[in-house]
Amino acid sequence: MARKLSPSRIEKRPMPPTVFVTDTTLSPAGRRVLDQAGCRVLFMTRAGSVEEVEAVLARESVDAVISRTVDLPAGAIAACPTLKVVSKHGVGVSNIDVPACTSRGIPVMVTPGANARSVAELALGLMLAAARGIAHMDAEMRAGRWTRLRTGIELRGRTLGLVGYGQVARLVAAYGSALGMRVLAYDPHVRPAPGDATEMRSDLEGLLRASDVLSLHVPLTPATRALIGAEQLALLPEGAILVNTARGEVVDETALADVLVHGRLHAAGLDTLAVEPMTRDNPLRRLPNVVLTPHVGASTQAALAAMAQGAARNVLDYLSRGILPEGCVVNIDDLSNIHQGDKHVRQ
Repeated sequence: MARKLSPSRIEKRPMPPTVFVTDTTLSPAGRRVLDQAGCRVLFMTRAGSVEEVEAVLARESVDAVISRTVDLPAGAIAACPTLKVVSKHGVGVSNIDVPACTSRGIPVMVTPGANARSVAELALGLMLAAARGIAHMDAEMRAGRWTRLRTGIELRGRTLGLVGYGQVARLVAAYGSALGMRVLAYDPHVRPAPGDATEMRSDLEGLLRASDVLSLHVPLTPATRALIGAEQLALLPEGAILVNTARGEVVDETALADVLVHGRLHAAGLDTLAVEPMTRDNPLRRLPNVVLTPHVGASTQAALAAMAQGAARNVLDYLSRGILPEGCVVNIDDLSNIHQGDKHVRQ
């Protein structure tokens, strides 16, 4: 089901719409959706340039933004009076000034589930690599050394703790169960489906104390920023593993480096960091028991295609029919006094 604007609230506008993608590329699957609708599509010339985002929105009559990883700040949003909708290419909106969009009555949408399997599979890969020291041994062999670590951890029989229990975490739970792990989850906002074998915990502290492997699957919010700090890391069993494919700011990296250096934790597998790209002085860079990837959880061809198609359909459905798809609009509650209409099934 989806909410729909009353026709009187959809502005008359010249066709075709202009869609600005805040990156240099978009998966061909998504580009085809936009091309078939006759859209004028704008791309950036320099990936990651906030200045270019602001310049394009100030210069062009943009109807919709498909937001990739670069910031979409309030100033850029304010500079474009024609902007009507923003859709994230993915699910994390910490790079978008959502309140600035809301103040203009602009829906901010996401593509839930489009990258879930890819992120979950990377979480599993990081878990296995951290448990067995795969990255360190690979680097040693490439350097000409035959370093055979005998400190690897077998995951069968261990307890996997999930912080957050959305679509990605549910897949990770299934993978953990297939390995013979006991699976626990903490998420005060989610109730498991009937028959779900995951054990839900009502408090984070209890989950941490039981987790041999801790995997993070929460969005970045004021409540989750630095959620896992020195106090929480101290609650984990000695020799535990931390996996983070959520957002880097959820973890206190200084505290994490400290417990890894002193052997309190066995290892960590990190796809996200508080500052990206990784700074040269980040202490995690020098630790052999840390597996690092550059925020590529969703960077498979399948996930990129699904996210691009979902984001393109989000903006086109909204521009053409005023559709606000159920579960995809992150600021729907704040827009409720602005956009009120009938329920409508997304076609």
